[in-house]
Amino acid sequence: MDTPTLNIAAYKFVTLTDLPTLRSELLSLSQAHALKGTILLAHEGINLFMAGSESAVRAFLANIRERAPFADLTVKESWSDEQPFGKLLVKLKKEIIPLGRPDIDPARDPAPRVAPQDLKRWLDQGHDDNGRQVVLLDTRNTYEVEHGTFAGAVDMNLDVFRNFGNRLPAVADALQNKTIVSFCTGGIRCEKAAPLMLKEGFRDVYQLDGGILKYFEECGSAHFVGDCYVFDERAALDSDLVATHERKV
Repeated sequence: MDTPTLNIAAYKFVTLTDLPTLRSELLSLSQAHALKGTILLAHEGINLFMAGSESAVRAFLANIRERAPFADLTVKESWSDEQPFGKLLVKLKKEIIPLGRPDIDPARDPAPRVAPQDLKRWLDQGHDDNGRQVVLLDTRNTYEVEHGTFAGAVDMNLDVFRNFGNRLPAVADALQNKTIVSFCTGGIRCEKAAPLMLKEGFRDVYQLDGGILKYFEECGSAHFVGDCYVFDERAALDSDLVATHERKV
């Protein structure tokens, strides 16, 4: 029987310097452990999706966490029968998640978070802890939403996340006088989306901590319809974090 592949997804908004040196070091480290996937580096932080044998992935994480900026790096894990990435990429970017709003700084001014278990409780009872109606805002692109989303979630009809701010007026009426919980695949887009909404005058805005993948891990499929699109050859994961589709090459 083949050894299962450990898949990890992680990000952190933290000020990084000397990006070329860091890129070289992380590329060498990943190659040494025969990992595949993508690491994005920018002055605002790191975003990574990697896969390999369990021992290799855990050794990689132990090493990267020895670096002060990544000591508390939070990782989401899932398993697959095969390697879901075809190659290794370590890239320098202007942003680890493109929004084009330099005034939004998640490391300095984050939006409040709601834990998956708390969100499930709110949805179970039909309101938040203050008795306010809860509305879920899907910050993902349309093709991702088509695979699955939370029941009743507001779809922004985004083609790219960079257009998030421009699309807010179109959904404003659906969000008024409600507790807003933004969500995405792993949480990174909401790190910028929720603070942007607060800056634009929306109130009672939260981000789902850890995104859909963390919600699946802790709460299963409750209130979620369909699967979660992922950006590798698995294409989509069900609430057990098991691949339900294979991307056609």
